[in-house]
Amino acid sequence: MSKRFCVTGTCIPAKNYMVDISDRVDIIIHDYIDKGQYFTINRARQYGKTTTLYMLEQRLKSDYLVISLSFEAVDEYFASLGTLAEGLMMDIAECLKNQNTSETIIEEWNEPLSDKFPLRSLGMKITRLCKASNKKVVLMIDEVDKSSDNQIFLSFLGLLREKYLKCQQGKDITFQSVILAGVYDVKSLKLKIHPQEETKYNSPWNIAVDFSMDMSFNINDIKSMLSDYENEHRTGMDIELIASIIYDYTSGYPYLVSRICQLTDERIASHEQDADEKKAWTKNGLLQAIKLLLKEPNTLFDDMTKKLLDHPALKDMLQKILFDGIDFPFKRENPIIDLGVTFGFLKDKNGIVAVANRIFETQLYDTFLSEMAVNDRLYVDAAANRNQFIVSDMLQMDLVMKKFYEYFEEIYTENDHKFIEENGRKLFLLFLKPIINGTGNYYVEAQTRNNRRTDIIVDYKGKRFIIELKIWHGNEYNLRGQKQLFDYLDYYKEDKGYLLSFNFNKNKKTGVNELEYDGRKIMEVVV
Repeated sequence: MSKRFCVTGTCIPAKNYMVDISDRVDIIIHDYIDKGQYFTINRARQYGKTTTLYMLEQRLKSDYLVISLSFEAVDEYFASLGTLAEGLMMDIAECLKNQNTSETIIEEWNEPLSDKFPLRSLGMKITRLCKASNKKVVLMIDEVDKSSDNQIFLSFLGLLREKYLKCQQGKDITFQSVILAGVYDVKSLKLKIHPQEETKYNSPWNIAVDFSMDMSFNINDIKSMLSDYENEHRTGMDIELIASIIYDYTSGYPYLVSRICQLTDERIASHEQDADEKKAWTKNGLLQAIKLLLKEPNTLFDDMTKKLLDHPALKDMLQKILFDGIDFPFKRENPIIDLGVTFGFLKDKNGIVAVANRIFETQLYDTFLSEMAVNDRLYVDAAANRNQFIVSDMLQMDLVMKKFYEYFEEIYTENDHKFIEENGRKLFLLFLKPIINGTGNYYVEAQTRNNRRTDIIVDYKGKRFIIELKIWHGNEYNLRGQKQLFDYLDYYKEDKGYLLSFNFNKNKKTGVNELEYDGRKIMEVVV
């Protein structure tokens, strides 16, 4: 039986293909822990935080006494200072036992806390533990932001801060290093805003240093993982090409990288037949795996949906970026942008706000379109007549464009210009999605997307279709658009492309035209 790919954030197996992050772990130990730093690893969901903490614990145990905790399911701890102190004491006692700490230290640790001052009593226990241990003590807490908007949690951070500052002055002995891991940075509790609750802007965690390490996977990381797999399976894959495709779709988001590889290995490849396995590790095989990823329920996409419901302003910004092509300057001082970056949805691209990766873009497009699709006739008709667009198992894009023109003229020709300008791209994607759904993939080329132009790339069973959507602003402008599309076809080495123009001129001439230039063809649809 073959090994499997480790899906970052969901498993830490002893024997799995996974990106080697040992160099990053070494840097964290050298630059942060050995230097006695307190810091937070705050990254988006399923970004490898838990895996990193696990590997840190394994590497540190020989030189440090490691206390590794999680606030994943300890809501009851934060009922009062007493319950928090008792809960932490219990969990730390378990860690001490698991690391074969001396009975004397464990017995002293288990002595009862003061009923009147439980947190102060816990602080004194920490001092005695750090004095008695023959190793420096490191505290790691995962999922720390589960209760980061709780006053009891702030009191706990205050205790850590007080002991740290006294230690710096030679007045106390405490943890060598403290690592808190979560989505939110607990130095900036203003990010975690709940309706009808007081917003907290300050945190006693201001003793922490910034943790700026890039935890995403680069192409070389992906190539290394694929090389390990290839050395055993001999699929004949083009490692450079496969790594490049995976990175193009994920931008190195750890969970997405791992999950695409896992789906390719376990769902696309058949381990009983070498021919099938070799076929899986191709561009077409990866696109099938990506299609499966976008269709499956998973906690990452579920969390994305929840976050959009909780933060309508962020949802509105994402729709403006994706459908309207609006460029927002990237400034993390903007709370909405900061929130999007914190969740892993947004990134800085040359000073402009961009969606973090192509997978997220497609998932967001699908989510927003599904909200419109329920009562949209264009979507319903396209879904009902899907079979006419597939001939000999291949998408007939010419027919898709012609039928869109017919449906649009019938349904939307009387709508005002503002409605069409704001929703034209949505309407075309609503028509396209049910036709390719289940077999093809699509994405919007981010480099060409703006409020006047959008390029859509459709991959259908290895065949690529390039469609440019434009807002008509005069014949000269349209001719420039045609030239751009011909250049684009040349770049992608395609012989034919499609141009959909939304024309608002009073004397406009709508219809379907065929254009040819330098051996390449364009089907132009004007509505």
